[in-house]
Amino acid sequence: MNISAPEELELEKKRKALRRLKNRLVIKEEEMTELHAELEQFEAQYTMEVGRLYAELDDIEAEIAEEEVKLNPDDEEIKKRAEEARKRAEESAEAAEEENWQACTAKWNPTAEAKKAYHNLAKMIHPDLAIDEEEREKRHDLMADLNDAYTEGDQNKLNKLVEDYRDSPDLIKGDSVGDELIRAIRQIYQVKRRLSELSAEKLELELSELYVLREKVRAEQLEGRNLLKQMAERTKTHIRKSKRRLSNIQQVIEADEIDMSERYGLNVEAFR
Repeated sequence: MNISAPEELELEKKRKALRRLKNRLVIKEEEMTELHAELEQFEAQYTMEVGRLYAELDDIEAEIAEEEVKLNPDDEEIKKRAEEARKRAEESAEAAEEENWQACTAKWNPTAEAKKAYHNLAKMIHPDLAIDEEEREKRHDLMADLNDAYTEGDQNKLNKLVEDYRDSPDLIKGDSVGDELIRAIRQIYQVKRRLSELSAEKLELELSELYVLREKVRAEQLEGRNLLKQMAERTKTHIRKSKRRLSNIQQVIEADEIDMSERYGLNVEAFR
């Protein structure tokens, strides 16, 4: 009768527990990767449909503030507001341009084959399975490459990463039972810690304004309403009002300039 040593029995228990945790960890990592990708896509959609209109509105508001400076050239507070408005408009335009580019390039839609490749490799290379800092750093870089390939939908890159790591010397272990037991205990601890981090990260994302807005948009869609379209229409209304306001201010400035020119023969622009 073949009786295993207590260390071997304990090692087998730890290995079984570690396998269950590794499978759970990979699922959670995949969920987080997908959530980030979904939010990025939603943000790009929001910018295309609504954000670019906000950027246009900010630019008009900046023009209004700058025109008001012409009416009150000695008012430092108005000058300050105009500078802040222009800065805000530039930031809005830059953000809209960046998201517009991402929207044009985003094509994330993982296939079943991509999901399988991700699962297989993530279980092998996850950084929290490393036994020292050097190996952890190497695994972290590999995990980053894996996440990039997955979200980009690059099946060839995913397959290559799997093949390259399958023959990696990192998979060859020749340590004693005691060393393997210690390694398994440490890996279990690290995986549990990472699972806690992922839970906290998911909660933070779910409390973000972007996530809350996406959920509102989804809820409205279920009721047959398009929240983004409604937001866009409201913003267009604000744009029309701001354009009228800008036109009125410009007309006042133009009338003042004509009055000054006719009364005193002065070129007002020369004094600005």
